[in-house]
Amino acid sequence: MLSREEGKPLVEGRGEVYRAGQFFTYYAAEVLRQIGENADSVRAGVEIDIRREPVGVVAVISPWNFPTATAAWKIAPALAFGNAVVWKPANLVPASAVALTEIISRQSALPSGVFSLVMGEGASVGQTLIEHPGIDAITFTGSTDVGRRIAGTGAARLARVQCEMGSKNALAIMDDADLDIAVACAVGGAFGGTGQKCTASSRLVVHGAIHDTFVERLVAETKAMRVGNALDPETQMGPVASKTQLCQNLDYMELARKEGGEILCGGMELDLSSEGHFMAPAVVGGTSNDWRVNREEMFAPIACVIRVESYEEALATVNDTAYGLTSGIVTRDLSRASDFRRNARTGCVMVNLPTAGTDYHVPFGGRGQSSYGPREQGQYARDFFTVVKTSYVRAGDAR
Repeated sequence: MLSREEGKPLVEGRGEVYRAGQFFTYYAAEVLRQIGENADSVRAGVEIDIRREPVGVVAVISPWNFPTATAAWKIAPALAFGNAVVWKPANLVPASAVALTEIISRQSALPSGVFSLVMGEGASVGQTLIEHPGIDAITFTGSTDVGRRIAGTGAARLARVQCEMGSKNALAIMDDADLDIAVACAVGGAFGGTGQKCTASSRLVVHGAIHDTFVERLVAETKAMRVGNALDPETQMGPVASKTQLCQNLDYMELARKEGGEILCGGMELDLSSEGHFMAPAVVGGTSNDWRVNREEMFAPIACVIRVESYEEALATVNDTAYGLTSGIVTRDLSRASDFRRNARTGCVMVNLPTAGTDYHVPFGGRGQSSYGPREQGQYARDFFTVVKTSYVRAGDAR
């Protein structure tokens, strides 16, 4: 159902649903980890108890690109830490939302009214949620523009707000890189999920010493990708999620041409026998980091190659963005990898791995215009979904 509705290949759709289950399993265990702290006061005879309590009612506003997994990594910790949840999914993926809600509804231990699904436009239903005085916290994943509005509205009434927003991730390919690993990381990071991932590497920052060889191999691998019906097990990249998204993608291809980019492969709409909005994955060469195609989040299967002549220039290029979600480097040099990990200004850093692909038991989030508020996932999720209470106790007269 998820693959039919959102368009990612069946293997990715199954993987996403499996990951959603992992979130619920993980946070089911976290329920038992809610252990408090205690301390002695600076005043004699006074003891201090510190514990976490639910924040209250949480509005979950989730995106269409990961309709089950992103919703799960918000809903599961919210429920585990004792909150009530009102979930508004993206309108593009209603079937996946209803399916997950139906699964949650089977849990007989969940009191009635603790979890609710509401459908509708963000401008009406979503706006009502973020303005409603009965909503204590709002967790949102989507565009930076919408995230700014949610953060502003929530802050105005002192609600707790958590936003995961846009990105412009870069993968740096160094002169000492293993080219097999480099090409695999670039293709997987740029075109996995049809490029519709907040962690996608749409900027490929390539050292001049291996630039031509890397690009030649990248183009060959990209041309060989099988685009088709999401339910076909041979499909490597499914359709774009909507006609609107496809039109936006094609507009960015035209912009890349106008800015001076060389279309090395792909970038056109495909007319296939299967119904859907299909696009050939694209590689654009000869781009500059100050072009719009390298500044704006495209959410498309488009990889733009930026040539650099040193590691220092590569790092500076990676960091030259308003966003800061993920970044990656492919290198055999341990000291270079260590320096990159320390100095890349992103919330997640990958070494010899695609920029897309994170684990569920550790924190996820970015810097700059990519994130606002506490981190998601792992034990760090409790910082958003709970409030800390400090109690002071003095023993009464023991008589």
